[in-house]
Amino acid sequence: MPRATLDDIAAFIAVARARSFTRAAARLGVSQSALSQTVRGLEGRLGLRLLTRTTRSVSATEAGERLLQGVAQRIEEIEAELAALSALREKPSGTIRITAHDHAARSALLPALETLLPQYPDINVEIVIDYGLTDLVAERFDAGIRTGEMVAKDMVAVRIGPDLRSAVVGSQSYFASRPKPKAPPDLTAHNCINLRLPTHGGLYAWEFAKGTRELRVRVEGQLVSNGSAMMLDAALSGLGLAYLPEQTVQDHLADGRLIRVLADWCPPYPGYHLYYPSRRQPTPAFALLVEALHYRPPLTARHAGPGQ
Repeated sequence: MPRATLDDIAAFIAVARARSFTRAAARLGVSQSALSQTVRGLEGRLGLRLLTRTTRSVSATEAGERLLQGVAQRIEEIEAELAALSALREKPSGTIRITAHDHAARSALLPALETLLPQYPDINVEIVIDYGLTDLVAERFDAGIRTGEMVAKDMVAVRIGPDLRSAVVGSQSYFASRPKPKAPPDLTAHNCINLRLPTHGGLYAWEFAKGTRELRVRVEGQLVSNGSAMMLDAALSGLGLAYLPEQTVQDHLADGRLIRVLADWCPPYPGYHLYYPSRRQPTPAFALLVEALHYRPPLTARHAGPGQ
C-alpha cells in the first residue's frame, strides 16, 4: 500500500475536526476543491472511506474516527518538533573553526566577534593561529583568513579588511650603532628577526616592490620566531629589524620607540579575506559570521573621485 503523507493526514484531521470542508479549507489556506481531492486521494490509497459526506455535514466514519484518535496527537507532536527545529534555525548555534595568523585574528576577526558573539550566545568560534597554508577540508576547518593574494582560486573569498602594507622597523637603540638600509639588499648587513613558516619549515623571505621592480630578500639574524607578537617585542628590545604589518607598529612609530626604514619599497597589497570551499553549504551561524566580517570601505573612500 502506498504511504500516506503527513500533509494528507493533516488535511483529513482538519476536515474531521471542523466537520466541514469549507471551514477546514479556510483554516489551511487552500481551496475547498483541492482539499476534497487530497482527502479522496488518501482514502483511495488506504482503500477505506474516512469521511461521510452529506449536503449539510461531514463526519468521520469508524475508520476515520480510529485514524483521528490514533494519529492526531502524534501529528501535533511532530509539528511541534518541526517548529522547535525551525526555532533553532532562527537562533543560530554551533562551533565555527577558523585558521588565521595572529595579526589577522586580532585586527580583522576579533572586532567582528565582539559584536556578533554577545548577540548569539549559542555560537562558538575556535581560532587556530597558523601561518601555514592550511588544508581546510583535511584539517576540518570551516574557513581561513589570509591576504587576498594567498587565497586559492577554487575557494570562495570574502574581503574582510582594507589593503595592507608591511613595515621594516628597528628601535632607536638598534640604529644607534648601525646605518639605516637605503635599499632591500642592504638588509644582508643587518641583524634581522626571521619568521619561521610551518609550511616546509622554511623562513619567510621579505618581499619588496618599487615601480616594476620586485625583490625577495632572505635575511639573516640571531632570532627566529613563529609569531609576530614576539617579533615586535624583540624589535622594541633592540634585538634586530622586524618585518611586520604596518598596523601593528603605528603606535610605536608615533611615540618614537621604533624607526621605519624602506617605506618606499613597501607598497599596499590585498588585505585579509575570509575563504572557504565553494562546495560548502553555509550554516546560519557561519552566514552570520561572514556578514559580520564583510568589509565595507568607508564612504569617503567609496565616493572619492580620480586623484583623491
